[in-house]
Amino acid sequence: MRTILILIITTLTITSGYSQQEKKRVRKGNSEYKEGKYQDAEKEYRKALMEKPGYAKGTFNLGDAMYEQKNYEESKKLFSEVIERKTTREEKAAAYYNLGNTTMKENKFQESVDAFKNSLRLNPTDKNAKYNLEYARKKLKQQQQQQQQQDQNKDQDKKDQENKDQNKDKDKKDQDKKDQENKDDQNKDKQDQDKNNQDKGDQKKDQKQQQKPQQISKQDAQRMLDALQNDEKKTLQKLQKQKAKAAKGRKSDIDW
Repeated sequence: MRTILILIITTLTITSGYSQQEKKRVRKGNSEYKEGKYQDAEKEYRKALMEKPGYAKGTFNLGDAMYEQKNYEESKKLFSEVIERKTTREEKAAAYYNLGNTTMKENKFQESVDAFKNSLRLNPTDKNAKYNLEYARKKLKQQQQQQQQQDQNKDQDKKDQENKDQNKDKDKKDQDKKDQENKDDQNKDKQDQDKNNQDKGDQKKDQKQQQKPQQISKQDAQRMLDALQNDEKKTLQKLQKQKAKAAKGRKSDIDW
C-alpha cells in the first residue's frame, strides 16, 4: 500500500501578513512531520487553522498528522472536510487518496475502493491510486470470502445445535416414556400384589371363621335348653295321653 500524501506549500506570494502567518505555521508543521514529530506537527497545523479557519492545506495536513498517530476517525473526518470544500481537483484527488488509505487501516475495504475510484476520476494518471485500488479490491475480496466462510460456519453451528437440541429432546421424550412405562408396570405389579394379598387375606379369614366354633351367649344357651325341655315335656304328655286313650278303648278279657 502506497503511503499517504502531504500537501506542500509551493506558492510563495504573500498577499498579506495574515495569510503569511498560517502558511508559516503549515511549513513549520511540515518540517516537524518529516522528522516524525507528529504531535508537534499537529500543534502547528491547529495553530494555522486558528489563524485561518477552513484553510484547506492546514486541514489536509492535520489529517495526515492524525493518521500517523493512528487516530483514524479524526483523520477521516478532516479529509472529508477537504473534499466537501471548494478546493482544486488536485487537492480533492489527494484527499480521496488519503481517505482511501485511512479507511483501509480500519479494514473498511469497500470504502477504500470507493475512495480510490473517486481519486482516479479526478486524477486518472495517479499510479499510486491505481496500485492502492487493486490492493483494496484484493483485501475486500478476502474479507468477503472470510465473511462468507464465517456465515457458513455460523449456519452450520446453528444447524448442529438445532440437531443436538432435537436429539436431546427426543432422548428426553424416550426416557420419559420409558420411565412412565416402568412406573405403570410397577403400579400394575403392586396392584396385582395387593389383590393377591387381599385374596389370601380373605381366604385365611374364611378358613379361620370355618375352623372357629360359633360362640353363643349364656342367655341364648339357656333359652335353647328351656325350649328343648319344653319340647320333651310336651312330647311326654302327648305320649301319656295316647296311652291313656288306648287303655280306655281296650275290652276286658275277663269273663264275668
